[in-house]
Amino acid sequence: MSSPEILAEESPFEDAHRGVSRLIERLETVVVGQRPLIEKLIVALLAGGHVLIEGVPGLAKTRMVRALAQALDLPFRRIQFTPDLLPADLTGTQIYRPSTGSFDVRPGPIVTSVLLADEINRAPAKVQSALLEAMQEGQVTVGDETIILPDTFWVLATQNPIEHEGTYPLPEAQLDRFLLKVLVGYPGRDAEMAMLDLPNIAEAPHPESWADDEQPLFNPDEVIRLRRLTASIRVADSIKEYIVDLVRASRDPEPYGLGLAPFIDLGASPRATISLVRAARAHALLSQRDYVTPHDVKSLARDVLRHRIVISYEADAEGMSVDEILGKILDHIPVP
Repeated sequence: MSSPEILAEESPFEDAHRGVSRLIERLETVVVGQRPLIEKLIVALLAGGHVLIEGVPGLAKTRMVRALAQALDLPFRRIQFTPDLLPADLTGTQIYRPSTGSFDVRPGPIVTSVLLADEINRAPAKVQSALLEAMQEGQVTVGDETIILPDTFWVLATQNPIEHEGTYPLPEAQLDRFLLKVLVGYPGRDAEMAMLDLPNIAEAPHPESWADDEQPLFNPDEVIRLRRLTASIRVADSIKEYIVDLVRASRDPEPYGLGLAPFIDLGASPRATISLVRAARAHALLSQRDYVTPHDVKSLARDVLRHRIVISYEADAEGMSVDEILGKILDHIPVP
């Protein structure tokens, strides 16, 4: 008799897990040594949430996102954010037609399914506001016309953690719209050696050039079905209470016996509670389960919460990072 943790052979969750496993294998042939990033991008895909990726240049972030869009058969656009970018460069513009005396709307590059916002923190406030509408409402406004974005609209944004000249810090309202903030580090030595053996890596840096013979693994309708399946994963009341306690401890640590109040200026919002449930469900599907465990929650708590907490000057002066504060919260809150 099979273990109760293993799903029945005909379970839709097992079928979805096999498909997702093939997707991970495909991406690992494109980008070597970034398995944690690949898995977190797929968690966000399944949960239907946007991702902020923080890492230095040269870690193949663009390469991975482009390959992911190709494997999902989703339209892909990349926008290089710069200080002189205008909202119309993102959302589109109105064009006057003298023959008819009317204005036609020409949609901008934001009207796509997978949008890579490269160096997002280089864009000024008006551009950030236009992107915020798209991320939150699933639509953009051009003049007096509203354009509804595809159901599969997905923002993957990057920012450089060490360069601050000519950048605009993202407002808390926009940071809160990202499901995950993922920190990307350098690959290990063996992975970096393996990169040199990727086919035609120097001559053909983009997936269109070297993967023409590989068919997409999913289509847009299947992506939507995967998200619906993920949303159906069971979350026990004890897990919900655990998630609520984690988020509330970041907001008001004193009732939980944590001496962290002087180090936190702003805790995570209730949107973080919902986001952590969504991410935990997606992680459960990756683990071939139809229910959430505390491990699913702890695996993604830092990625869901780190960009939603504002640390105090005192924490900064003492060299205490957001991740250290989250580590103390995760170690202290009892696991069900």
